[in-house]
Amino acid sequence: MKRVVVGLSGGVDSSVAAYLLKEAGYDVIGLFMKNWHDDSVTISNECPWLEDSNDAMLVAEKLGIPFQVVDLSVEYKDRIVDYMFKEYKAGRTPNPDVLCNREIKFDLFLKIALDLGADYVATGHYCRKAVVEKGEDPVYRLIAGKDANKDQSYFLCQLSQEQLSKALFPIGDLIKPEVRKIATEQNLVTAEKKDSQGLCFIGKVRLPEFLQQQLKPKQGQIVQISENYVGYSNRKTEFDSKHASLKYLSEKFKYQIEDGKVVGTHQGAFYFTIGQRKGLAVGGTIEPLFVISTDIDTNIIYTGEGNKHPGLFRKALFVPNDYEHWVRPDLALKSGESLKVMSRIRYRQPLQEAILHQFEEGLYVEFSQEQSAITEGQFVAWYLGEELVGSGVIS
Repeated sequence: MKRVVVGLSGGVDSSVAAYLLKEAGYDVIGLFMKNWHDDSVTISNECPWLEDSNDAMLVAEKLGIPFQVVDLSVEYKDRIVDYMFKEYKAGRTPNPDVLCNREIKFDLFLKIALDLGADYVATGHYCRKAVVEKGEDPVYRLIAGKDANKDQSYFLCQLSQEQLSKALFPIGDLIKPEVRKIATEQNLVTAEKKDSQGLCFIGKVRLPEFLQQQLKPKQGQIVQISENYVGYSNRKTEFDSKHASLKYLSEKFKYQIEDGKVVGTHQGAFYFTIGQRKGLAVGGTIEPLFVISTDIDTNIIYTGEGNKHPGLFRKALFVPNDYEHWVRPDLALKSGESLKVMSRIRYRQPLQEAILHQFEEGLYVEFSQEQSAITEGQFVAWYLGEELVGSGVIS
């Protein structure tokens, strides 16, 4: 009998994943990961991890499977929280959920599971796995979940073949209402529980307060850039090579304070991210202001009015070599090659048509439509059909 360790998070998805595995005849063990100690920055008064671990324990009891809590908060702080602070401080916007899957669930957690004699780890992610035989070795494919509204393949975009080989996604073929229905029929305590929001395993966190633990507020100026800014109309259109054109299209606009007008103040450029609307507290415009650029060195935030402002849009982005990752290494491009794909630059964004261009220094992703709020530090993922084949950190 194959043994599976399920990451029971105290939510309905992982509860049903555990139930389905038990029904399928696996020897199932439930494990709850405690990854966070500091309750001072969570939004609600109740302690989310205590409530969640309790729900996870009740589900395990109901299913008649062994259960334990593992405390990974030290490693979580080292690998996720400290990384987040470092990225925000540098003016980038990290994605803790993608990292959490790569570094915690499918690394540390996987090692614990293997020590318990497990053949696999399972999670409640809405995605699927398939295997193709290529030559000697099986090749593992990461496929989007059947529920298009809930597909979470993007969050797993950094997994390796080794990690995928050990992963099971029992609810990938179900849609959310079906998952809730199973939980209700089995009388699981999590059946009606709301989906968790906020950082992976931290619960609902106020991001500015969370960041203020290490990034001290410092006042700076908010500058509004007009949509008639000269840099938008003076765009180059002629290039010597495709490479030169892609390099130009993926570069962000560089503004100076004199390019616009000062319209307010903020408490620290590193608290803001491209495309952000909330938290600017500047009135007097017909449409809301959006962040179009942040300058950490001068502590200035540049904004534009309305979500169609030209400063928000770019046609291409760049992923340096070190940050390029192929879930399917057998499909990786060689320098000079290109590939038509579907791509997304954030979770839940509808897939966009794009072409990948591989060069010596890294990969350019060229979109057929201009993209809004391409953000440094976030992940771009690319798909062939429903299969996620690679991803990278946006430079």
